[in-house]
Amino acid sequence: MKLTKSLYFLTFFYISVAIWWVFLFLSGQKDSFNNYSFVFIYGLLPLMGGIFGIVEAKKWGLFRSALGKALFFLSLGLITWSGGETIWSYYNLILHVEIPYPSWADASFIISWPLWSLGVFYLSAATGAKFGLKKAHGKLLLLLIPIISIIFSYYLLVVVARQGSFEIAGGPVKIFFDLAYPVWDVIILTLALLVYGLSFKFLGGRFKWPVIIILFGFIINYFADFGFSYTTTVESYFNGNWVDLLFATAMFILSFGINSINTKNT
Repeated sequence: MKLTKSLYFLTFFYISVAIWWVFLFLSGQKDSFNNYSFVFIYGLLPLMGGIFGIVEAKKWGLFRSALGKALFFLSLGLITWSGGETIWSYYNLILHVEIPYPSWADASFIISWPLWSLGVFYLSAATGAKFGLKKAHGKLLLLLIPIISIIFSYYLLVVVARQGSFEIAGGPVKIFFDLAYPVWDVIILTLALLVYGLSFKFLGGRFKWPVIIILFGFIINYFADFGFSYTTTVESYFNGNWVDLLFATAMFILSFGINSINTKNT
């Protein structure tokens, strides 16, 4: 897998963000300008990854190929996620709201999930998942993975993160997002695992590692969502804590994986 200038740039940016987080951790800052600035800065990472990804999608024919469509929707999901982080930072820095949930930030965050789902769907078409589905083990995976994902997600997102009680109080907007986030988490996790499981024997070519990196990024993002849900439930979340580092890592891995599918690797 050849590294392009965009991959080098994304890696350098992520390392800089990680060093900033170490500084925050060692200094013990929890409610400072540095904390809020950190959240804003790392939110730019998926924006750049998404822009670079759309450029690559055009090189693959954009809507004229499954791979082009996969890269486009995956990249657009990164951009809308970055938009949510920017709006979150506006609440932090301008309106002085520490944890704006629910807010207009969630309206941008939530759009990322269906976009990513579309991207993973087209990625499955580009990696031979449909051929794996024709086999007996593929049909078994199609049955087992959703069940395992639901059980695992229920345990993490309800039993652990919400301490056994899935509260749906607080008005229609909060109820919507309280339900939407875990549902889309299950969908993304299920799709990611299915694509990997059904495409495993077909990933021996040039895009093996980029696809694995993308799927791994979604898994990291899944655990970041779990961490956010848990820390906000036990009221230990603050801007710039370990959850934000996990989100930054997930966005970097996704951006890196998406932009690894470039024409220089043909």
